[in-house]
Amino acid sequence: MYSSIKRFLIGRPLKSHELGEQKLTRLKALAILSSDALSSVAYGTEQILIVLATVSTMAFWYNIPIAIGVLFLLTALILSYRQIIFSYPQGGGAYIVSKENLGENPGLIAGGSLLVDYILTVAVSISAGTDAITSAFPILHEHSVLIAIILVILITILNLRGLTESASVLAYPVYLFVFALVMMIFVGMFKIATGQVSPNLHTSLGTPVAGISLFLLLRAFSSGCSALTGVEAISNAVPNFRKPAAKNAAATLALMGILLAILFTGITFLAYWFGIAPKGNETVVSQIAAQTFGRNFLYYFVQGTTALILVLAANTGFSAFPMLAYSLAKDKYMPRMFSIRGDRLGYSNGIIFLSVASIILIIAFKGKTEHLIPLYAVGVFIPFTLSQTGMILKWIRQKPEGWVIKLITNLVGALISFLVLTILFVTKLHHVWAVVIFLPIVVFIFHKIKRHYDAVGEQLRVSQPIAQDIEGNVFIVPIAGVTTVVERSINYAKSLTDQVIAVYIAFDKEDEKKMEKKWEELNNGVRLVTLYSSYRSIIYPLNKFLETVQAKAIKNHYMVTVLVPQFIPKKRWHNILHNQSALLIRARLLWRKDIVVATLPYKFKK
Repeated sequence: MYSSIKRFLIGRPLKSHELGEQKLTRLKALAILSSDALSSVAYGTEQILIVLATVSTMAFWYNIPIAIGVLFLLTALILSYRQIIFSYPQGGGAYIVSKENLGENPGLIAGGSLLVDYILTVAVSISAGTDAITSAFPILHEHSVLIAIILVILITILNLRGLTESASVLAYPVYLFVFALVMMIFVGMFKIATGQVSPNLHTSLGTPVAGISLFLLLRAFSSGCSALTGVEAISNAVPNFRKPAAKNAAATLALMGILLAILFTGITFLAYWFGIAPKGNETVVSQIAAQTFGRNFLYYFVQGTTALILVLAANTGFSAFPMLAYSLAKDKYMPRMFSIRGDRLGYSNGIIFLSVASIILIIAFKGKTEHLIPLYAVGVFIPFTLSQTGMILKWIRQKPEGWVIKLITNLVGALISFLVLTILFVTKLHHVWAVVIFLPIVVFIFHKIKRHYDAVGEQLRVSQPIAQDIEGNVFIVPIAGVTTVVERSINYAKSLTDQVIAVYIAFDKEDEKKMEKKWEELNNGVRLVTLYSSYRSIIYPLNKFLETVQAKAIKNHYMVTVLVPQFIPKKRWHNILHNQSALLIRARLLWRKDIVVATLPYKFKK
């Protein structure tokens, strides 16, 4: 049944040679890797206006120069990540760049920041989309957490089905969103050009505003930079592109940057010209759509596609997280299970882990993840800053052709990213202080995992001759009575060695005597050792006996093997009717050094 459900949900397994068919074209990659970045235009302008509104509505004209600054940073980031794609086509993005050019710990900080950021991306995006759904249908508001969890599970299943299938499904709503906003911007601009919108709705550029300060403008700029989240996702997922992967990834990145710039510029300009002010119960995009189209079908089309893209922005996390986790696992900083491809050739363990982590966040914050947005932004700008700085050092060290221009591009990007990061820490410390504590813990865990894998490799490496040869084997067979299962186990052990000892744990003296009598009548030539357990424990007396046997075996260069007889019921639910003592013995003895633990199963027919 499990297999049938799995096949229904995620499809038939794909052969390894079909991996090439799962690579992404530019248009499909744009849909699944840019959904987070494109969706951020829905709230980027609004974040700037919220800060400016603390002074007065007259300060809204500053939205224009601040937006120009955001576009300038976007250009620097796009150019920088384009260089990263060609320099590091194996993927990994900021993690690989920082690790190779700045060192191990900066690389792990960048990688850890992005992993956490992708989890936040899913939680925040799904919660935002759920809010849009419950706003349209207030009766569902009390079920917002359940709706959010269902949406996460649906997107998880879609991604488990493979890259091409998820991209095929997600391409439509992403491009519908782009079409809806482009149409809104075009109609709005047309109305402005034809004089259908009063020029008195906004404050003229350059109007003096009392109370404005450089600090507040920088704060507004850092808030507007939330429109840049998700820009790095393409550089992390270069191996998912069709060949030539780097060229296709760079072209997709450029296309994403152009679309992001057009949408952000258009929304910002319309918000300024229409004199839009942020409201608690209506978004800036909603107000622009209402003034552009009125409350008609086109208005609801814009709102519907906006709500949909906010939900699907989570897919950027599902696309980029598994690839980054794979890069870290390949370098032994994360469990190796993250480097294994699933039935549909995707890194399914990474997808499932991301899904579970985001659901935990949604439940913990009851679907209200507004306080996570500052962490979300910090999680992006830490790797932004580190990757830009790493590229600067790369150009200085290697000095390839045209390196000066490349260095200047990365230097500008690094300075602005660092400025935004500093402002976020200064102005929103009460929201982002957890990063200062959490990131070192993540890096510490990475190091612990790496040390474990290094220690395992060192112990498994065949570099020295074995200290001593094994001259024989002693078989210990724990028994619970005289049964067919025990008889088969004893005969099997006797076929391998003449050093066989049966061990019986008795809970009372009368039981001990009965067992010794039965064994004597069996007369199979195998010695029986009965151990009395005053506290009805099987494990403790058996463990003490093995210590004695092992001490003698080591002196004689013998290996001790514990052969555990075990019957297997025909139906799985029958297991709950038995005490599973064989399972307990194996679980305990597997931790003992220099003891072989084996099981001889006996399968029941009815």
